Amino acid sequence: MLDPQDYVGVSFWIISAAMVAATYFFTVERDRAIGKWKTSLTVAAMVTGIAAIHYFYMRGVWIETNSSPTVFRYVDWLLTVPLQIVEFYLILAAIAVVRAALFWKLLIASVVMLVGGYLGEVGAMNYWIAFIIGMLGWIYIIYEIFFGEASQINANEGTAASKTAFSALRIIVTFGWAIYPLGYMAGGMGLGQGGIETLNIVYNLADFVNKIAFGAVIWAAATSSSE
Repeated sequence: MLDPQDYVGVSFWIISAAMVAATYFFTVERDRAIGKWKTSLTVAAMVTGIAAIHYFYMRGVWIETNSSPTVFRYVDWLLTVPLQIVEFYLILAAIAVVRAALFWKLLIASVVMLVGGYLGEVGAMNYWIAFIIGMLGWIYIIYEIFFGEASQINANEGTAASKTAFSALRIIVTFGWAIYPLGYMAGGMGLGQGGIETLNIVYNLADFVNKIAFGAVIWAAATSSSE
């Protein structure tokens, strides 16, 4: 049973429901979009749908063991984060002809970022070397969307809707995703039970913003462009 004073458990339940609701919303709203924007909304629904499945498991792990479900989080992130990064490519592909190489650069960078973090968390690699590898992947993504090919295509060929979405997603990837390496560093310094509880609440709220708000930005751009 869920303890009313277990605020971490409550946050898991709330976000599980929110992810399901977001998945339904993005799926239904897909009919309002036209052309390649439909694909972007499909991916947004996939992100929240995958997250919902894993949150059902993670809340069970937490409620039964009061321990952090790290493996489930990384399985979730290994599926959803590359999909979110691909959204940058899909936004550009909706309004311009984009090289497939850009897709692969963004995808590989996101995988490097996550695999580095995972290997460090499970002890398969030196904790801080893995952190540096993961950070390099994230820094490359930030470079690409602010200064690289993706940014240039957006500036030169983007519509008002796509530029607004692209800018909003850049903010989420830069500031919203910064929560995760901060959590990784905190884990490396050692946390008591109180620290683990706080970290899980922060991670849950970060996923809420970085997945649902991420999809909401896509939805706003898709429906605005279609209208």
